[in-house]
Amino acid sequence: MLRALKPVQRLLGSTLRDLAPLFLVIGFFQAVVLQQPFPNLLDVGIGLIFVVIGLTLFVGGLKIGLFPLGEAMAESFARKGSLSALLAFAFLLGFTTTIAEPALIAVVDQAGAAAAAANVVADQPDAIARYALWLRITVALSVGIALVIGVIRIVRGWPIQILIIAGYTGIAAMTAIAPPEIVGIAYDSGGVTTSTVTVPLVAALGVGLASVIRGRNPVVDGFGLIAFASLTPMMFVLAFGTIWKQL
Repeated sequence: MLRALKPVQRLLGSTLRDLAPLFLVIGFFQAVVLQQPFPNLLDVGIGLIFVVIGLTLFVGGLKIGLFPLGEAMAESFARKGSLSALLAFAFLLGFTTTIAEPALIAVVDQAGAAAAAANVVADQPDAIARYALWLRITVALSVGIALVIGVIRIVRGWPIQILIIAGYTGIAAMTAIAPPEIVGIAYDSGGVTTSTVTVPLVAALGVGLASVIRGRNPVVDGFGLIAFASLTPMMFVLAFGTIWKQL
């Protein structure tokens, strides 16, 4: 029984070590700089316990389930030799994981409310919800396309730096002509897509694919999909804002 609990104990200890600097910073500034007691100390303590337990379970789930699943599916597609099936899987993986991303849902909701306040959309619940939904779909489509490009890069062996430089050059050019009210939203959209749901499966897909394809190095070629998943949403949302303003 104790032997079976050792992996859980190690994972819990690792989570506590990772969170310890955060707890220390909060405690120091609250007690030394602000010199105030913690508000609702009992609630804060319970919340911190939930955070530790939740993060432990989340990291454990990644190691046990999502990482092996993503790598196994990538290897199976590569061995099957069907590029079209692999690209379809990559696109749908990017779209579905992003559309379910909690951070993206939070950002598009805030973006809808801000757009109404700036008179970009009508200050009505239906108009705000429609704007947020299309923004969310736009970001999800962009990540799906990003994974397709990333998978082709791994298969063909294209250098990632050229694609990244070209992408950010395009973003800089689009920023100059996009409506000012969409620029900040576009840049934030690139960050929220690479969060708790998307990153584990995308990273596992890249590493698994590069591990199977002959001549590819998992370290050199397996990583970089997440960079594309951060880049393309900025381009798509800038285009979305420009088109929306013309409607």
